[in-house]
Amino acid sequence: MERFVGLLGEGGPDPAVVEAAVRAARARSPLVAALPEDEVRRHVRAIVEAALTALATGDEELTDLRAAEELGAARARQGVPVAALLDGFQAGRSLLVRTVVDRGRELGIPADELLEAVTRIDVVATALEHRMVHAHRIAELELAGTARDIQVQRLRRLLHGELESDRPRRVVVTDVSDPAEARRLEPALGGPSGLVGLVDGRLTALVSVPPELPELRGVVSPLVPPERIPAMYRLCGRALRPGEPGLRPLTELALLTALSAEPELGGLLAGELLAGLDPADSFHRALAETALAFLDHAGRIEPAAAVLHVHPNTVKYRLRRFHQLTGGRLDRLPVPEAAHKWWALRTFLAR
Repeated sequence: MERFVGLLGEGGPDPAVVEAAVRAARARSPLVAALPEDEVRRHVRAIVEAALTALATGDEELTDLRAAEELGAARARQGVPVAALLDGFQAGRSLLVRTVVDRGRELGIPADELLEAVTRIDVVATALEHRMVHAHRIAELELAGTARDIQVQRLRRLLHGELESDRPRRVVVTDVSDPAEARRLEPALGGPSGLVGLVDGRLTALVSVPPELPELRGVVSPLVPPERIPAMYRLCGRALRPGEPGLRPLTELALLTALSAEPELGGLLAGELLAGLDPADSFHRALAETALAFLDHAGRIEPAAAVLHVHPNTVKYRLRRFHQLTGGRLDRLPVPEAAHKWWALRTFLAR
């Protein structure tokens, strides 16, 4: 079976295979997609390593199942249901099978030998799946019935609209998904009367007063009546930008959140309003960054220069070149046109 190991990576999992499996798992399961990408990548890599070991030895009994156990237990503590966990796992499993078959055909490996490899992967994947589900259920049983778990279950039902709060609350959604870090932050985040816990893979809370935790990264909603809490939870989840510092008010992220829901429109604007710029040209990207900084700072040269760490004359020169290449100015624009330019520039720079 060793000849098949190279189909998934030499000396370890092929990074391209790992990334493809991560994308497949996140696309299949919204709850897995809500987790930090590095967290999903870490577990996918461990699962692929287990599959590589099985292919190399030809014996599923030698497969290290600890990766599956850790994955199942971690997802239970993160509040990810076993059904969502299995959706993501099955997507990754299908990706591995397709990769082995496609690469094997390209190398001219006979069909019967490819079938043997696929069968081996299926046997190993089944063993991993069983161990993962078992660990998930064990972790759920350990959590069930404790005061902390009862609080988390109540929080989850409030956020999903299955219960109604007894008073107005603020929704806080963070990018924390590690159970140990979440447990450390819970007392300070929830305060004396808040509800806090891992919901849908994220450390989340319902509080009356915005928490003062400088190290926390996430989104906090305004104080809303009980019936609006589920809607605020959905909006905070959409507005969350993992990795960005600070606890940001939801209202500050309103425009970004709305625009991110329609990426095709952003692409159309970039294509039409910035047709003279090439996203692969570093000078053109510098022009776009300067134009965006100019708009972000209300059309003022000095603040834009400060944030870009360039001389104000450099900003003026770049803006002139931007005007020449795109045929459009940035100063004294009506609000809709300024918003369209801002959206087009952000889309262009994201390419």
